[in-house]
Amino acid sequence: MILPTKTLKGLTARMLPFADAASEGLPMAQLLRLSLFQVSVGMAAVLLLGTLNRVMIVELSVPAMIVAFFIAIPVLSAPFRALLGFRSDNHRSAIGWRRVPYLWFGTLWQFGGLAIMPMGLVLFTGRQAIDVPFIAELGAGLAFLLTGIGMHMTQTAGLALAADRADDATRPRVVALLYVMFLVGMLMSSIILGTLLRDFSELRLIQVVQGAAVVTIALNMLALWKQEKIKPMTKAERAAPKPEFRDAWSDFMAGGDAGRLLVVVFLGTMAFNMQDILLEPFGGEILGLSVSSTTLLTAVWAIGALVAFSMAARWLGQGRDPYRLAGRGLLVGLGGFSAVVFAAPMGSSAIFFAGAAGIGFGGGLFAVSTLNAAMTMSAQGAADRGLALGAWGAAQATAAGLAIFAGGALRDLVGTLAMSGRLGEALTSPATGYSFVYHFEIGLLFITLIALGPLVRVRAQRQSQTQRPIGLADFPT
Repeated sequence: MILPTKTLKGLTARMLPFADAASEGLPMAQLLRLSLFQVSVGMAAVLLLGTLNRVMIVELSVPAMIVAFFIAIPVLSAPFRALLGFRSDNHRSAIGWRRVPYLWFGTLWQFGGLAIMPMGLVLFTGRQAIDVPFIAELGAGLAFLLTGIGMHMTQTAGLALAADRADDATRPRVVALLYVMFLVGMLMSSIILGTLLRDFSELRLIQVVQGAAVVTIALNMLALWKQEKIKPMTKAERAAPKPEFRDAWSDFMAGGDAGRLLVVVFLGTMAFNMQDILLEPFGGEILGLSVSSTTLLTAVWAIGALVAFSMAARWLGQGRDPYRLAGRGLLVGLGGFSAVVFAAPMGSSAIFFAGAAGIGFGGGLFAVSTLNAAMTMSAQGAADRGLALGAWGAAQATAAGLAIFAGGALRDLVGTLAMSGRLGEALTSPATGYSFVYHFEIGLLFITLIALGPLVRVRAQRQSQTQRPIGLADFPT
């Protein structure tokens, strides 16, 4: 039996993930192509935070403190995302493009950083023709800085462009799809890059990292091609005074909800990310899991996050309150961290893996919900959407970097005190340092729920006053 075309399309939309994310202004083919910039950013994130981290410490024998400084450099550039978003909101050109120029120049920065990075890293071997003091540190630091700036510029402009082109009904699903593509980029890159660098050599390092640079510029060129309409501007429009960032930021923060949303994003991201470098060591050291078993943690976490992305797209598409969904993600995170804590005294790997899945689901739901809120929270609609998304990205990226550092530092500090007996005989255990960090994260989740409460209440009050779904016009101006 041949199904009617309408019925077949309906089945496709229900069965395929994010098949209903397309709209008349942003067809599925263009949406998938635009989302490729997230793949390139995910690949760069894997290189900076994972692959090269290991290569520098193990193969190149770079001191861990210097490696930590290099990894922190992209985080230090994250607060500038709000400024980059504002500049893309108000960019003026003869053909009227706003987002594409920032996507392009972000791509060039990212490409340039990756292109010179292996040369800077190879200098740590000490085999150079001219011995210049600190040249390796300067070269590698510059490469990490360029790559970090490019990642932030590309992601901010790309998200803003996607938000501009999506309509109000499909924007939540577009947000979720872009997050999934970022995760896909990280997952694929970690497998490919790890495999290529398994037989390490200096030449192989140069080939792999510079190959990633070429892939970056190819993906981003494909992503931005014909994504923004040409709207010629007159000379008078281009010559008109531009708004000041200080004034725009004041207007944005005066909206009432904006500042609290950034606090919520910062606290929630800190809470979910302090465990990033602790789960696998915890499983191996405390639960006695094998390397292959702890490696599966990333897959379990990713599955939880993917389920959250899919469900968030559905719930937000139904008009659910993004703040309530963010609160739901925080509650799931509380259960996940509690399961991880109880896994140690119970000696249960099943509870541990369930907790990791819960952390992935809760963190994914929280991130997508707050990003959707930022996409719709702007005082002048699309005119300052880049500022809102840049502010969200700055809070999220800065908190993630600080959380990873704080998680490792607290675990080492408390663990050392515990094993020395200074915390008492009952706490003299290698699990104490890990458990302290997990309990600290649980406390941060409760604090985040407290900060989120007024946002939920204010939105509910507006909805009860209007008796209709809240749209862009309902946000404070």
